Amino acid sequence: MKLGYELTIEQTQKLVMTPELIQAIQILQFNTQELDSFVPEQLLTNPILEKEEKIDTDDREEDILKESSAKIEELERDWAEYFKDTDLDDISYKQHYQSSFDPDKEEFTYEQFVSSEITLTDHLFNQLQYVELKPACKEVVKYLIEALDENGYLTSSVEEVAEVFGIGTDKVLEALEILQGFEPVGVGARNLKECLLIQMVNNGDDRPEVRQIIENHLEDIAQNRLSNIAKAVGITIKEVQEISDIIKKYEPKPGRQFGSSIDNRYIIPDVTVEKIDGEYIIIVNDSSAPRLNINRYYRKMLKEADKESSTSKFLTSKLNSALWLIKSIEQRRQTIYNVVDAVVRYQLDFFEKGPKHLKTLTLKQIADEVGIHESTVSRSINGKYMQTPRGLFEIKYFFTSGVTASCGSGIASESIKTHIWEMVQKEDPKAPLSDQAIAKKLAEMGIDISRRTVAKYRDEMNLPSSSKRKRY
Repeated sequence: MKLGYELTIEQTQKLVMTPELIQAIQILQFNTQELDSFVPEQLLTNPILEKEEKIDTDDREEDILKESSAKIEELERDWAEYFKDTDLDDISYKQHYQSSFDPDKEEFTYEQFVSSEITLTDHLFNQLQYVELKPACKEVVKYLIEALDENGYLTSSVEEVAEVFGIGTDKVLEALEILQGFEPVGVGARNLKECLLIQMVNNGDDRPEVRQIIENHLEDIAQNRLSNIAKAVGITIKEVQEISDIIKKYEPKPGRQFGSSIDNRYIIPDVTVEKIDGEYIIIVNDSSAPRLNINRYYRKMLKEADKESSTSKFLTSKLNSALWLIKSIEQRRQTIYNVVDAVVRYQLDFFEKGPKHLKTLTLKQIADEVGIHESTVSRSINGKYMQTPRGLFEIKYFFTSGVTASCGSGIASESIKTHIWEMVQKEDPKAPLSDQAIAKKLAEMGIDISRRTVAKYRDEMNLPSSSKRKRY
């Protein structure tokens, strides 16, 4: 072994992620809401950028992309000459169609507003004001209302409430009984059994056998072990089935029908697919992002400033950033459009015939079709949603694995799940299909999957096993 120092020359190749490239990748991954938050931040940090409120609906998407690309390539020219020869007013990230909401208009429609939801607490307090109670009892009821969780269950014990007010537990139970008489029926219960018992009494189903089943056999009902219940209670299986149907109609979470104090998260589709005159048209949702332009004041300042001055260097740097941002946003729009266009063309049978005709699709297939890398496809669809004539779907929904049918074409797992779901809905409830029977029926349709795979798909759809689906 030779030990020592020496100088050698090597040639290596590595990828260096510039800040601009990192930003472009970040912008591509943004969904509509994230992009809407990102653009205002850039307007605050870059004085060169400004937003234009006026929207030009006559510009075509193809012209904008070509125009932006051509002008970006001219960045290496002398900036003074660049500003003399080029009008930067058209270099922008533009909205391509008028938003349905125009703040300048005086007329508004109800569709532009979201109604506030009444919470469970509001609903109960509203009922409380119409009940005549002693002030002390009313305060306890108020406390109990505040102690309910979002499902309407009491989270504090009777003893804890009694200790807070320094009263006996009997007084707390009186207040709790008042609360349990409010709507929705079952509110104020301390557990599931009590919740169901309150609804049983309210619905006029208070029979000894019903009460006994609720108190002792809820797990048997969940597992459809009706014969065990029949033996324990001393009634027929048919009677147990009838009682089970009654109990299953009760609401196990009375409070969930009301609004939550937690902010709701609304999905804004990133892409809209519409069928017009027999053709599917793709619209990338960039209507809420402002149009970006180069500020005229700083443009003039840069043209007149000395090239070697710190002002000129600063503005040149900001101009580079501004133009790169505009290009990155436009590139994001075009990439998403190309990817979704390829997906729609590949999954055309889904849009025409429904979920049963969804095909297997991989990132590589779309990447090869569009001419980009798989990672770019992944970033362009991550966390983004598509509004279609068949509903709202996450774009990832269309990228799914599956099996090869006897005809040689790929069948997506979601398509197979649809077939399984339809079989279960049409089966004889007294003789439900086993997983093996479903696998056999699928094989007759040219879909060859094992019983274990059927069970896996069934569990993913929250469908119970045949023994739990059986009715007597």
